Amino acid sequence: MYPRTLYSRTLKLAALAFFASVVGASAQDVRVGFHVPQTGFAAADGKSALHGAELAVEQINAQGGINGRKLVLVVYDDQGKADQAQPIANRLLGDGVKVVISGSYSGPTRAAASIFQNAKIPYISAYAIHPDITRAGDFVFRTSFMGEVQGRAGAKLVGDFIKKKRVTMINLNNDFGQALGAGFKEAAPKFGLQIVSEYNYGMSDRQFGSIVASVKRDNPEVIYASGYFFTAGPLVSQLRAGGVTATIVGQEGYDTPNFVDIAKTAAEGVIITTSLDRDSKDTEMRAFIDGYEKKYNIAADMVAATTHTAVRVAAEAMRKAGADDPVKIREAIANGKVHAATGTIVFNDLGEISKNVQAQIIKDGKYHHYAVIEDPVLLAPPTK
Repeated sequence: MYPRTLYSRTLKLAALAFFASVVGASAQDVRVGFHVPQTGFAAADGKSALHGAELAVEQINAQGGINGRKLVLVVYDDQGKADQAQPIANRLLGDGVKVVISGSYSGPTRAAASIFQNAKIPYISAYAIHPDITRAGDFVFRTSFMGEVQGRAGAKLVGDFIKKKRVTMINLNNDFGQALGAGFKEAAPKFGLQIVSEYNYGMSDRQFGSIVASVKRDNPEVIYASGYFFTAGPLVSQLRAGGVTATIVGQEGYDTPNFVDIAKTAAEGVIITTSLDRDSKDTEMRAFIDGYEKKYNIAADMVAATTHTAVRVAAEAMRKAGADDPVKIREAIANGKVHAATGTIVFNDLGEISKNVQAQIIKDGKYHHYAVIEDPVLLAPPTK
């Protein structure tokens, strides 16, 4: 894909040939690689990710850029596909970028991680959750929660805050859903949760009649359902239309106004675990939330927030270490501490973060603060 502008308007080219340029950029500018799904099934999340990255670049440049040098993005469309991410990774290496950010899902991010690790180029996953991403090596980092960590947080949310015990699990049958489900089941006994039933569905599923009928017979108090907005929206609306009244708990895949647009009134009362607190008074979080809504005239979401955070992490490292030596940039990322839109980012020796999980509830069609899940032991990511 060929970015036609500074922030990457793309054209499809025959034979999957990839070309990159940054129109109007100076040779002195600091170029950061960025791959994101701008077309395909994940394009809506890709749009949020690109918006979050663009806002971060705009704000960083307004504050002096990277030691006086302008920050620009070199953007490729990975279509949410692993087989697109590998050639893109190699093109970015050819572009000579010194740091790369994934604004994409786990499949493309896993595919690219080993390429950047082998090339000794720092690589930051903004929101992909698969555990193998950071296991690619010490040049790979993640600025959001692993799936298992967020699943454990979901169990604590149900047991300690919602205070209900009988749970039905509905799992999306991919890396995202399986990781969340594994974490939830691991922690469930600690909070006295009884998993009364469990169902799985596929990424392409939009009709859930058989699951709805089974859940209604099970009569759980809580439903823990993984999914992205385009699967969770139909699932939640059909559960409510089918007469299921149990509290529904989702995760960051629900964290977008698109979920509410699809589920409509069925979204009311849904509680999710995520990285973004819309009601926060924190200066950094408000700068992101208010800046995003002003720039794009839409509400901010988790994908935009974590991608904004990833760009901030890269920029702070380059301010400290200089923008031209990827080894020094990696060291600055690994040893840095950045206060960002999704909290304070500090990495462990596996490139993972430890921080509180936010819980949001949907009221009157908007996300609002419900709880903060604080448990450094429960939420600890793995180490080397």
